[in-house]
Amino acid sequence: MILLKNIKELLTLESAYKKDGRHLTKDDLSLLKDVSLIHDEKKILWIGKDIPSKYSNFSKTIDCSNLVITPELVDSHTHIVFGGDRSFEYSLRIDGADYEDIAKAGGGILNTMNATNNSSKEELFKLACERVERLHSYGVGTIEIKSGYGLNFDKEYELSHIINDVKKKYSPSIQIINTYMAAHAIPKKYSNGKEYIDDVVIPLMKKLNDEGIIDVVDIFHEDGYFSYDDTEYLFKEAQALGLSVKSHADEFKDNDGAALACQYKALSTDHLLRTSDKGIQALANSDTVACLLPGTGFFLGKPQADAKKFFNAGVKVAIGSDYNPGSCHWDNLLMIASISATTYGMNMAQLWSAITLNASHALGLKNQGAIVTGLAPRFSFFNCPSIDHITYHWGRNFSISQ
Repeated sequence: MILLKNIKELLTLESAYKKDGRHLTKDDLSLLKDVSLIHDEKKILWIGKDIPSKYSNFSKTIDCSNLVITPELVDSHTHIVFGGDRSFEYSLRIDGADYEDIAKAGGGILNTMNATNNSSKEELFKLACERVERLHSYGVGTIEIKSGYGLNFDKEYELSHIINDVKKKYSPSIQIINTYMAAHAIPKKYSNGKEYIDDVVIPLMKKLNDEGIIDVVDIFHEDGYFSYDDTEYLFKEAQALGLSVKSHADEFKDNDGAALACQYKALSTDHLLRTSDKGIQALANSDTVACLLPGTGFFLGKPQADAKKFFNAGVKVAIGSDYNPGSCHWDNLLMIASISATTYGMNMAQLWSAITLNASHALGLKNQGAIVTGLAPRFSFFNCPSIDHITYHWGRNFSISQ
């Protein structure tokens, strides 16, 4: 057993947990001060001020009198296994170039696909580890990592194994969720999405599933990428294998992506810049989490999702970084959420739940995300005077490792 003693502030989110992360008010932070906590390797055992006599012989005691402790930060949407660099695209965009101009200059996802295919497994693993360690340095302890920059059978197989290697390297201190997203774009050699899905995505998914490598299956459901029918087809094939699903949807236009994800009980559906009222209501009536990605809007200069509609409808809302080489080369989840709070009109309970409780649920991790007895002891530690300081200081890192 481990004793965390005299915690300055403990963000429990107990009330938010009881409300399933929906319709949260500022009081749902459930913030405690000057308390202690006892846990073992598997669960939180006790929280309070006076330690019961039945608890003794602690393997470790940590003085937390200068620390703020929160549920572990969870980044539920990243694309961090990639080769190459697309910094020139950002400069072109600032200078007024549009998507077609950037594509003509050699940019876009195909640029990353080529660079990734030309990078060795060793290079990609090293880069992924560097990125994971940087995310972890901000207090993020659970990270979802998607494949999807190989776009052919052999490289996508390699990428999923790289993620698995990263997962094994950092477990259990950093928890990695391996999301299979070979359905990220359609390579030029294929005439449509289903042809690519049949030739590469499904056969490789079955192989990786047999090897026990992947945790979740994702697809880019959008005009110019994969259609409604393609998405439904892959969902059915994945679920027949016992795999959970999620989707990128409704980013460029409403395509009933959110509603489709809810129909198939997806863990989450992400982006949602153009989701209709019908889609929002479907999310409110489901257990599917809406993962909003404000960093992408800021990075691309796009309008943001109408987050107030999601919150008011009772949708479970998470925020992910969408860290990737092209549309959001920004890896600081806490900074993204802090900056988004006023744009989205979030209160503090909504903000913190979006990057802890609901973000955990977006990955199917129902045993974490709040500091409640019986849940997993996954925490983030911050050396600062109060929880207010963490979100007030944009970009300043108070996180410490324990």
